[in-house]
Amino acid sequence: MRSTGNDEKLIALLRANAREPVASLARKLNLSRTTVQDRLSRLEESGVIAGYSLKLGSEVDRGGISAYVTISVEPRRQIDVAQGVARLPQVETLHTVSGKFDLMAQVKTATAEDMDKLIDRIGQLPGVDEIETAVILSTKVDRR
Repeated sequence: MRSTGNDEKLIALLRANAREPVASLARKLNLSRTTVQDRLSRLEESGVIAGYSLKLGSEVDRGGISAYVTISVEPRRQIDVAQGVARLPQVETLHTVSGKFDLMAQVKTATAEDMDKLIDRIGQLPGVDEIETAVILSTKVDRR
């Protein structure tokens, strides 16, 4: 589906507040409510909008320690390592990346001790060559 300028503005408004009423969106876009509802339906049906989700406030989501774990993989082992990492429940996201490392995982554990155990577990997966960990101290911007 080809998106229009209004679609991009609509998506930006929904990123800021996915619960904003259609009537309010229509006023902000200077479009009719029906037009906005039709655009939303088309964006959902085409997969541009895959769903709406809940974002917890920082007061609720304080607990735990988050980190980025970058993983260097032995040649031809990336699929195996990625599957092993993905099976760990503490892994929130897993990406293939360019550069010195092959994979980057964002992980979250309840305690520093749990983080230490998780890092050891990832490092022991067959095919893992090297890992580096960067603990997240604070988040300055989160537009998700």
